[in-house]
Amino acid sequence: MFTGIITGVGRIAAVHDLGPSPTHGKRLTIAAPGGYLDDVGLGDSIALNGACMTVTGLDLAERQFTIDISAESLDKTAGLVAQDARINLEKALRANDRLGGHIVSGHVDGIGTVSRFAPVGESWELRVVAPPALARFLAYKGSITVNGVSLTVNSVADIADGAEISINLIPHTVENTSLGSLQAGSKVNLEIDTVARYVERMLQAGVLVPPTSTYSKDTAE
Repeated sequence: MFTGIITGVGRIAAVHDLGPSPTHGKRLTIAAPGGYLDDVGLGDSIALNGACMTVTGLDLAERQFTIDISAESLDKTAGLVAQDARINLEKALRANDRLGGHIVSGHVDGIGTVSRFAPVGESWELRVVAPPALARFLAYKGSITVNGVSLTVNSVADIADGAEISINLIPHTVENTSLGSLQAGSKVNLEIDTVARYVERMLQAGVLVPPTSTYSKDTAE
């Protein structure tokens, strides 16, 4: 479980094939900021651009860790195998941590395409076209995760290819995440708000009336 608040920006230092065929995945070596791995152990979860991965190797002296990513995960995500690419990092949420963003599972729901990334005043406007399957989950002032970053949707426009959302990025977000390197045409990992999943399920299943309690004060005494 995560919050969408990026705790560090790493770099994909190396990419190795786990086998000779397209059905095999990759092993990534990620260079982390100084001190970032001090409280990380083997088997811990770290989100890479919003995709939850398991730490399979640690090299504290080199400030690096490795993860294995399957072919299935590679097919459903973007930006995880580009050598030297900057990548957003977030360690798994602890029970006593602040929930600064929103509840994020680290499971990518779809890949979006950046349609605009440009300065507006002191901030930046990021527009992303989400695929049709995700369009119904996007709402004005709702939450969405873009490459692991918890963001607020400023507007939604339904289009033929899905939905185009507009997001405002303050300078701090641009400077402290990898979102600053985006440009029109960039592919990004999207995760919808968890609350939207439950609303969708309730609409599909219909309204269920909870059973009436048989408890009464008189019979319990």
